[in-house]
Amino acid sequence: MTESPKTIDILFFGDIVGKPGREAVRWYLESLNDSERPDVVIGNVENASHGFGLTEKNYNELLDIGFDVMTSGNHIWDRKEIFDYIYSADRLLRPDNFPAGNIGTGARVFDFDGFKVGVINLIGQVFMGNYNSPWERIDALVPQMLYETPILFVDMHAEATAEKVSFARYASSLGISAFVGSHTHVQTADERIMSNRTGYITDAGFNGAYDSVIGMHPDNAIERLRTMYPSRLDVPETSLVQVNACRFTIEVKSGICRRVTRVNLVKDLRESGSNLAEMPYHAGLGI
Repeated sequence: MTESPKTIDILFFGDIVGKPGREAVRWYLESLNDSERPDVVIGNVENASHGFGLTEKNYNELLDIGFDVMTSGNHIWDRKEIFDYIYSADRLLRPDNFPAGNIGTGARVFDFDGFKVGVINLIGQVFMGNYNSPWERIDALVPQMLYETPILFVDMHAEATAEKVSFARYASSLGISAFVGSHTHVQTADERIMSNRTGYITDAGFNGAYDSVIGMHPDNAIERLRTMYPSRLDVPETSLVQVNACRFTIEVKSGICRRVTRVNLVKDLRESGSNLAEMPYHAGLGI
């Protein structure tokens, strides 16, 4: 039996948008040397297939890239083939507080080499839709999962900042290790450790086209907002991509997060090496 490490690093990628997003996270993971590689890779994938939903092909592609767990949100059902393959996609989560009877699962304990990580995927209620209470689900899930592991990770797909901050503070009191917000596609600069325990960021941002409107072609977004016509949103073809992620260093025995590091990079994939189109930003906060 492998001896458990003292700490592990969990790397979470914000919403992955289309092919540019998939290529961005691939480049970033391949650019890491052995000492920099995280122990667990998680990412929100509900926009990974041309901006809407997730195909089985792209699910398998992300597994090959190195993803261990994939979370999602309100766009998870946008590709109808999801209803055929989600039964066998044991690394894919959909929000746990979707209406009763929805296929798939929203929380699971994943067994790694020498440690386990419980991952919970939830969706917010403010400005989002008529979803079941995430508060009731976190109350039910955390005690059950703490029996298996002290390391609990939450991705809350939500619009309102106040809802995410409030929820994270409550979840921290229950004993979770890390909380990330997703959905807005704009990375926040508020990474912190709550209550000397829980790694936190309001929104991890998005991975995809840099010269875009939250991952979509700017011309499409401008036309839709300027004219109010229901214009089609497309993911632009580009080599200039951004990487938004957050890294959490967590004690294996206690589940306490000791460090939070925000990743915000821009890369022209046509360039060789690790030269960045803009200066990288790595912000670290620890206790």
